[in-house]
Amino acid sequence: MATDNRINFWRRNVKVPGSVQPVYGAQHPPLDPRLRRTYPKDTKPKFNNLKTKKASSFHEFARSTNDAWDIDDEEDEDFLRNPSPTPSGLHSTSSRSLKIIMLYATFCPTCKVEFFYYHIIEVSDFSSTTVRSTLQKQQSLPVRPIIPLVARISDQNASGAPPMTVREKSRLDKFRQLLASPNTDLEELRKHSWSGIPREVRPITWRLLSGYLPANKERRELVLKRKRDEYFGFIEQYYHSRTDEHYKDTYRQIHIDIPRTNPLIPLFQQPAVQEVFERILFIWAIRHPASGYVQGINDLVTPFFVVFLSEFVTEDVENFEVAALPLDTQRNIEADSFWCMSKLLDGIQDNYTFAQPGIQNKVKALEELVSRIDEDIHNHFKRYEVEYLQFAFRWMNNLLMRELPLRCTIRLWDTYQAEAEGFSHFHLYVCAAFLIEWRKEILSMVDFQGLLMLLQNLPTIHWGNEEVGLLLAEAYRLKYMFADAPSHYKR
Repeated sequence: MATDNRINFWRRNVKVPGSVQPVYGAQHPPLDPRLRRTYPKDTKPKFNNLKTKKASSFHEFARSTNDAWDIDDEEDEDFLRNPSPTPSGLHSTSSRSLKIIMLYATFCPTCKVEFFYYHIIEVSDFSSTTVRSTLQKQQSLPVRPIIPLVARISDQNASGAPPMTVREKSRLDKFRQLLASPNTDLEELRKHSWSGIPREVRPITWRLLSGYLPANKERRELVLKRKRDEYFGFIEQYYHSRTDEHYKDTYRQIHIDIPRTNPLIPLFQQPAVQEVFERILFIWAIRHPASGYVQGINDLVTPFFVVFLSEFVTEDVENFEVAALPLDTQRNIEADSFWCMSKLLDGIQDNYTFAQPGIQNKVKALEELVSRIDEDIHNHFKRYEVEYLQFAFRWMNNLLMRELPLRCTIRLWDTYQAEAEGFSHFHLYVCAAFLIEWRKEILSMVDFQGLLMLLQNLPTIHWGNEEVGLLLAEAYRLKYMFADAPSHYKR
């Protein structure tokens, strides 16, 4: 019922900008309804001389198109149950001609962008053979381009730097010294973690900084055992209820979303890993009824899982067969991922409650911040009627995980966990710095569609630690400069 209310709110409430359609594993507006359009039926573009003028603003775009999303869900379902014998997307324009409107939905998991586009064909001298040939040709077009995964999860820096420098060895020794002390100085640990945590000590450091483990070294093993037992107690108590009427919709959505999590990384396509994610997300959802499961939370498990897995894997993590690990090790990784994800979500849960007020507040705060940081970009968006919600909703909902490679997310989270309110407050400044990073490209786009496509397809696939470090440095500068920001920036 809560899920139904949330979906109906986003769909019907005119006071909330944007429109939520759960597409490819994230509850967010994948594209503004302005891009979900087809040409009016009375237009007759020529097949061999079709030139589409780009709309410079939304209003110009809207005047030349009709909304293609007028059908209710119930009507959609009836259409699917009783398909017409005539091919979908065919509109007769005369007794001897046919107009074919091909609507494509494309998702590139590497670039992390979903988009829709359409192609119109005017077929003269209509015959069934012509239509069949044309449709087969169009359907053979590639709609999911595969971009090579150039830099893997385990890469520390895409620029090709040596794996361990003298400075890095010194930093690693300092971390080990801090972690070995009877009572770890968490403030000192945060200070050293801000600029990145060495891979060798990242698992234990993340457990400490997230508040999952105590600073006292003697108590850690006892706490780990108790929390891991508690988690698997939840599994025994609640997981069987996933098929109950009350929870089956939640479990079904989780089950659908899991294969969509980092689909190009073999690690996350393993059945053993997907079962782990299903248990983690289902238990978290039923223990947090105020929000339940929301699409996008599935992404937030992956950094913790990879980091805790790396504690036992020296080879390539993304191709490692998790089922080869001892069962106790698998269980420990699962439990630790659950508790650390829970700690993270405790600080940003208003992002996922009904109507997602936390995200709306953060998007508004980003708009106000950018208007002060870079007036040119802000006015450019206003000129072409681009709303911040259209691109920044996903930035807040998924913590930039759809915009950055996973290795960059892990490095980013080193700093987030070292920062006070890193995920809830500092993330705002990171988003602002990330937007300004593409200033030149943004200002060069002079049409609504081009701007939105750019903002949902930013080329970060080759990014590494160096680029993330510069992004964080700029975010810190912005935070320092705008320390007098309105109080709602901290929501």
